Amino acid sequence: MFSRHLKKARLLFGLTDIVLIALAFEAAYQTRVFLPVERDFFLSVQTKALLLGTAVVSWLIIGDWLGLYERLDAANPRVILRDTLRQVVLGTVTLVLLEYLLKLDLSRAFLLLFSCYSAVLLCLFRWNSGTLVGLIRREFAAPHYVMIVGTGEHARRMAAMLEPSAKYGIRLMGFFQVEAEAEARPLSLLHDYPVHPIASLPDILRRHVVDEVIFAVDARYLTELEEMFFLCDEEGVRTHVAVAFFPHVNSTIYLDRIGHAPLLTFSPAPHDEVLLMIKRGTDIVLAGTALLISLPFMAIVALLIRLTSPGPVIFRQIRCGLSGRRFVCYKFRSMCDGAEGMRPSIEHLSDREVAFKIKDDPRLTRVGRILRKFSIDEWPQLWNVVKGEMSLVGPRPAVPEEVEKYKRWQRRRLRMRPGLTCLWAINGRDNLDFETWMKLDMQYIDAWSLALDWKIILRTIPQVLLGKGAH
Repeated sequence: MFSRHLKKARLLFGLTDIVLIALAFEAAYQTRVFLPVERDFFLSVQTKALLLGTAVVSWLIIGDWLGLYERLDAANPRVILRDTLRQVVLGTVTLVLLEYLLKLDLSRAFLLLFSCYSAVLLCLFRWNSGTLVGLIRREFAAPHYVMIVGTGEHARRMAAMLEPSAKYGIRLMGFFQVEAEAEARPLSLLHDYPVHPIASLPDILRRHVVDEVIFAVDARYLTELEEMFFLCDEEGVRTHVAVAFFPHVNSTIYLDRIGHAPLLTFSPAPHDEVLLMIKRGTDIVLAGTALLISLPFMAIVALLIRLTSPGPVIFRQIRCGLSGRRFVCYKFRSMCDGAEGMRPSIEHLSDREVAFKIKDDPRLTRVGRILRKFSIDEWPQLWNVVKGEMSLVGPRPAVPEEVEKYKRWQRRRLRMRPGLTCLWAINGRDNLDFETWMKLDMQYIDAWSLALDWKIILRTIPQVLLGKGAH
């Protein structure tokens, strides 16, 4: 399915959730009002609107965070049940927090009824979401006809991805062959498709309904097909170019402009400036707030470090930030004074080839072991976050000596602002080997979203509080 059709399906799933949540809310309210219990229950119009609005927004955000709307028409019933229950539980917790903050007097029976009704309605709908797929088909109205220019391996893969979209009304009509000397033979995938010579494109556009044409050919043919591009443009037919010139490139590909000049852009890291700006704003607010709240505790930590071992309280080290920019990274000193000078004598004890890491490092002080275990030594890096040198979530900042040893593919992690936590922090922390650590950073960069950042932050908190995986 084309991404624009997927967006439409997600929108319809979300709108259906809004209706079902509203029905569950009203049903729970009416049930509670008429329950034969001593205590009466009544909500003003303003309170009902606030609660319902909070429920709808929180349910949708949580559903999107869990990826529910990406797979509703194909998910396993057990997965749907699991994710729906998680959505309902987390949404109910949101309402309980709202009640606590605004000092509302809500009936526990009402909250329980609302949770149960919404879970039942959402599950019943999602288990039968094929009905909504039928609605999407009708919304698409007449079938949407697509043809592919090219008959090579890449064109076949493109066709194989289009075929399952038949249930959404997308119809693959056939292929155009660009090699004039080759004989045009039908192509067999799930179905047999006719293959036409490229010279017949003008005639087919005149005689048949063709909504979109996908050019999936080698780069050497694009110049020769310039006239066909113009023809489609004049006919008003939407065209796509499948970018297969660099088959091993994992970058996000999009069209950009400098003035009026179009640029085909390959971005190996997140590039949405608006979302990145929101991420930066979130960093400033959360890190600034955390700094203010933790100042008294940081003063106590500083005093303990000063009283238990000689040397400075804050350890400063040069690290590599965004795109390799160097900055001073701050940490509470967890090792004895002069630990850096001792490194050559103990380097053979490192359990990693590139990053220097020793389990039960002999240079750690008694207080330092505790600071490391619960990541308290990294609290001063909140100042790095406020300054913009780091982020709350991102690959850990490496020292320049480690970066020089990186393989070429590992250097891509420098294209994301370094952070206090990332996927490695919730998947084993210091117990991970270096290769796995790097792959998790790449996975984070490729899958980055604001929702993923929040998921990592929320899952990091229990890991740190329990001191799991830290050496």
